[in-house]
Amino acid sequence: MTVSSLSVKNSYNGDNSTTSFAYTFPIHSVNELTVILRAANGTETIQTLTTHYSIVDNGAAGGQVNFVTAPATGVAVVLLRDTNLTQETDYISNDPFPAETHEAALDKLTLQQQELQEELNRAIKISRSNDIASSEITQTASTRAGKLLAFDANGDLEVSLDASSIATNATAAANSATAAAASQTAAETAKTAAETAKTAAESLLDNFDDRFLGAKTSDPTVDNDGNALQDATLYYDTTNDVMKVYDLSGTQWRQIQLSNADQANVNLVAGQISPTNNISTVAAQNANLTTLAGIDSEITTLAGISGLSSLAAAHAAVTNVNNNLSGVNSFSDRYRISATAPTTSLDVGDLWMDTTNNELKVYKASGWAAAGSTVNGTAARFRFVATAGQTVFTGNDVNSQNLNFDSGFADIYLNGVKLISGVGNDYTENGTSITLSSGAALNDQLVVVAYGTFQLANISINDLTDTPSAIGSAGQALVVNSNGNALTYSNASSAEVYGFEKYYSGSTINITVTASGGVFLIDGVAQQTLNLYEGNTYVFSYPSGHPFALSTTANGSHGGGSEYTTGVTRDTSANTLTYVVPSSAPQLYYYCTSHSNMGGTANTPVPANNSLRVVTTNQGADNISATEYDSFSDVLFSASGFVFSLNASGRLIATI
Repeated sequence: MTVSSLSVKNSYNGDNSTTSFAYTFPIHSVNELTVILRAANGTETIQTLTTHYSIVDNGAAGGQVNFVTAPATGVAVVLLRDTNLTQETDYISNDPFPAETHEAALDKLTLQQQELQEELNRAIKISRSNDIASSEITQTASTRAGKLLAFDANGDLEVSLDASSIATNATAAANSATAAAASQTAAETAKTAAETAKTAAESLLDNFDDRFLGAKTSDPTVDNDGNALQDATLYYDTTNDVMKVYDLSGTQWRQIQLSNADQANVNLVAGQISPTNNISTVAAQNANLTTLAGIDSEITTLAGISGLSSLAAAHAAVTNVNNNLSGVNSFSDRYRISATAPTTSLDVGDLWMDTTNNELKVYKASGWAAAGSTVNGTAARFRFVATAGQTVFTGNDVNSQNLNFDSGFADIYLNGVKLISGVGNDYTENGTSITLSSGAALNDQLVVVAYGTFQLANISINDLTDTPSAIGSAGQALVVNSNGNALTYSNASSAEVYGFEKYYSGSTINITVTASGGVFLIDGVAQQTLNLYEGNTYVFSYPSGHPFALSTTANGSHGGGSEYTTGVTRDTSANTLTYVVPSSAPQLYYYCTSHSNMGGTANTPVPANNSLRVVTTNQGADNISATEYDSFSDVLFSASGFVFSLNASGRLIATI
């Protein structure tokens, strides 16, 4: 190689995410590149090859250092060439002159000289017009001992500065600084103690201010600081001239001394206490007062009735209720509301509102039964998937519907086979649960088809609303009219054509591409063969130093080919390549646009069908051509209205 670069060092700043750093100079071998991490405090740590990083060397153009762990933010990354100072070229007399060997030796010498120059650039040097021949520098070692190298008044170097005196002065200055620091510490300690005492005094004053609120004209709702009132807080009520205390548990102010008016009332009562006063008279009526106190609540209730004047007019009705009071009182035995079924004092005809199922029930000779159908409409369906050995099926089914039906009005199917009900047969039921006589197998399908308890045969078609008043012709059916607001008789629809087409439904796949050892790694596998299925979208995320590309030629542009771009989109800012595989895509190869022999093979096979679509004649509104008909995987002729889908087991089912 030729050495055209003068650089021997590259420096970068870590950001806690970047792991790949380029060096822009040639190296003699990967072992002669020194990788250093320099912390913010100046500490340098030399990294170890293979343990901390790997190298992709590209010859004279330099190469790439890939860290195992991204250098942290604030850490400098230094890549420094450090060529071995050995001489490895051995020329033998009369042998041919090997140009490559000779050039390699010259390259190594050049690399070594560049590294020496880099070290000289970091050394302290005197100017080119000066020399270092002064007697101060050339004196003997004993004369220079204990001296410091410094510049004299003329700017020349000298070694006459005594280090011992500087050390003595520095020690004295340090002792003075220590004493000053000790004095400052003592002052700060005293200041802290004073501030602590001040804070304590202010706290005591603030606490007193919160406990005694002073004089107020009315009951305060907060203390003087706007905070919530505390228990036993005091204030003087200037409006009533009394002292009050706050009762926190009762959230009210309580008076702790008598007001002038209260005192006058006390004096008045005291004047009435004598054998001939009014209180003695009231005492004589004690028995009557006691009786009156016993009916205090009734008197209060009576006082609240504003329509007492009309009570006399209702006398006959009140008397009738009184005569039938036993029947009125027994209503609570006839109608009950609870979450569980009543079990005592039951009579046929009793009503119970089941709050658990939000349903009204009536008591019959056979027990509680729904007063109306529990089924919404004519039928309800429930489906359960059994566990191994399961016998009882209740609660929510696979569609989160709570099992609830009119007992005796349901058909039970196990894996499509109808079961026989009753003790000793296949199952028993009570309207909210099904109990099998023998346990079901794992993943067995239990289906419950429940019916409403009314009989459609008892309802005349002419009694239905929004229907024609007369019966239609033979073969006709009820359909919604063109306005969508009523039913009318019309001829039944003709047969419908249902065509089934299998097709492949594509998806998006994300693939991570890395580089190590001079090759691409596909999701961690070196030069893995790719299978890019037609119809899929593939998003390749690649390292910035190794742009990922596709080509119809092995090794791409390095093998004489060009980049393949059909259906390809590249995002250089995100380092991604997106490929939407078209129909009849060619055989492809992936490669690195910057470096040779890093890629591999990318096949483009046709995938197997994974989806199904249904095409219909839509009751004659749409046509199906002969070509389209011939392309169907299967065809079904049936009445219109069917909906086809895949069930939980992946089987094709039709519903109407």
